[in-house]
Amino acid sequence: MPELPEVETVRAGLARHVLDRPIADVDVLGPLGARVTRRQLGGADELRARLVGRTFAAAVRRGKFLWLPLAEDGGPTDEALLVHLGMSGQMLLPTGAPEPHPHLRVRITLADGGLVDFHDQRTFGHLVVTDLVPTPDGGPGGFAGDRAAEPALPVEVAHIARDLLDPLMAEGTEDRAALVRRIRRSPRGVKRALLDQELVSGIGNIYADEALWIARLHHERPGDRLPAPRVRALLAAATEVMSAALAVGGTSFDSLYVDVNGSSGYFDRSLHVYGREGRPCERCGTPIRREAFANRSSFRCPRCQRRPVGTGR
Repeated sequence: MPELPEVETVRAGLARHVLDRPIADVDVLGPLGARVTRRQLGGADELRARLVGRTFAAAVRRGKFLWLPLAEDGGPTDEALLVHLGMSGQMLLPTGAPEPHPHLRVRITLADGGLVDFHDQRTFGHLVVTDLVPTPDGGPGGFAGDRAAEPALPVEVAHIARDLLDPLMAEGTEDRAALVRRIRRSPRGVKRALLDQELVSGIGNIYADEALWIARLHHERPGDRLPAPRVRALLAAATEVMSAALAVGGTSFDSLYVDVNGSSGYFDRSLHVYGREGRPCERCGTPIRREAFANRSSFRCPRCQRRPVGTGR
């Protein structure tokens, strides 16, 4: 699943190319196109009616969620196009006369002839025009680049916490201190805390494993058995690894994770543990181990990240 760096790479590309350009038409292609618009109660016709004639006023991200607030007649509306990439969703900006693509599900045509395509091979992603609601804390809804983000977010995202790259969650802020306290009050393993999008958003399996390796913590270490400095160090590691991934376009293991121009990120070349089973740890040389974790895998160094006493071998 794409995580914060991959979604932010897409957001930044959309912000550079599609804002303030009127929408002329929306085509939902076939039954699989209908599947990715399934959350729009009126289906393809409603999606088209709520987009045509409007413009994208900004591109905003919170954690793994991306939305484009809509404007009409020069003024903002209280709606946005919510984009969820799912497992294989791609927002692409083709040029010229693009060849038909088997995974094209929705095409948005701009009044100046520009195209915004949503591809989705597995059709777990979705597009929906949805209402914006006030943020619970009164702060900006998310990160919008050089545009000011309004204190609003899609109703579907209202329960999602801020992410570690949000200025309101930066080191030294009260929100970061509150997150440390919440992790330390919980007896669950710290990886589960990192993956809880209602606690802190944007972190998925890849970057959680990388942050735990940097912080020398086992994924099952209970939060309530960690001193505050260790939790702060773990959050700093997660911030560091996601920032580094963002600088190179995210992590792409195959052609599914690409930016708006179809280019893959290459942070996979910098991973320390994720996907490196059997290869030597870069710190101590011990072979990296893969372990089952919540219907997926965790990767760790068994020497640098020792299992807590009482949690198995």
